[in-house]
Amino acid sequence: MQKQSIQPHRSFLSLEEDVVESAQSPSAQFSSSLMGEGMARVDAKRSARFLSSQSYLGHRERLREKVKKTGLKNLAEYEILEYLLTYPLPQKDVKPIAKDLINKFGSLKKVFDANYADLCQIKGVKDNAASFIISLKEFAAIYAFLNIKDSAELSSPKAVNEYLYSVLGGQTVEKIYLLFLNSANKITGSCEIESGTVNKSIVLPQKFVKEALKNEAASIIMAHNHPGGSLKPSQNDIDSTQTLKAAFAAVDITFLDHIIISGKDYFSFKEYGLL
Repeated sequence: MQKQSIQPHRSFLSLEEDVVESAQSPSAQFSSSLMGEGMARVDAKRSARFLSSQSYLGHRERLREKVKKTGLKNLAEYEILEYLLTYPLPQKDVKPIAKDLINKFGSLKKVFDANYADLCQIKGVKDNAASFIISLKEFAAIYAFLNIKDSAELSSPKAVNEYLYSVLGGQTVEKIYLLFLNSANKITGSCEIESGTVNKSIVLPQKFVKEALKNEAASIIMAHNHPGGSLKPSQNDIDSTQTLKAAFAAVDITFLDHIIISGKDYFSFKEYGLL
């Protein structure tokens, strides 16, 4: 019977030597070199992206310090918008977004007048930023209303008009608002009562009177906007005013004024003797 020769077991050390020798082969060294270069390029790109994403933070901090010291009034329009956008977009460089918004709409005011869909067409502006911009204008309107509501007496025409500018200025459709006053001539509330297509709104006396009675108004101020830019009242405006004045008088509510808003200007029926 022939004996089989038994090969001695190779030691772990000899296996390790083979691995080292294999790793030191030209092909292995080439592969290792390529891998190292690839990883280095990936790391470099990651570093560049990180540095780029963080480079705006210093600028943002300087902008916020500037606002703390001097407020918003000394900033360019895009800087005001840039500052505001840092809140809904804290992880983004918002300077390019602010400039794009100003370039697209033409001014800071027109950015605030823009609707949600149009705002979202700007690169980098999504739900949070668009909703935030729209809410800023609404906050301004609320503040203006609280300012006239908290006054000790009937607010000055200037204060009333500032409120009406905030709710009607920049609108692209014609809207009608009512301001409600109590017997002490204090403004107690307001509401949008009609909204129609450009240059056309429908006046239904019963609806106006119902809102005034619901708000327990002793008197009212009516206001609407002219999106086309003209302050001159149309014949329809004049006729509707007289119809509403008579309807309110029938329920013992005084029609104090009808104000037309266009841009930053206004026309008062009372001041021109049309009431």
